[in-house]
Amino acid sequence: MTESEYEISEFIRAGSSPFGEWFESLDPLAASKITTAIYRLRYGSFSSVRSVGGGVFEYKIDFGPGYRIYFGYDGKALIILLSGGTKKRQRRDIWEARTLWLEYKARKRTGR
Repeated sequence: MTESEYEISEFIRAGSSPFGEWFESLDPLAASKITTAIYRLRYGSFSSVRSVGGGVFEYKIDFGPGYRIYFGYDGKALIILLSGGTKKRQRRDIWEARTLWLEYKARKRTGR
């Protein structure tokens, strides 16, 4: 891993990944757009990223219904994928991502 490269990991809850479940529901073209966005995140391209509060960030993808990827930073080199969604469900998706991020931080603090 280079200095400008981030490690990407998915948050796991009860044996499954909320992000992974969302990703699996996408059609192949949308999935390829999301994969490209994750690749860009890995290599430090944050031009389409904004904070949505509570330590959660949103990567906006201008395609289809306006896909979003929600994630948090764990340190300087690790990105935790929390969930995904669309513009239509944005408010609910942000709330869910913030809840997942709080859970991630609590589990990390307690070592579980």
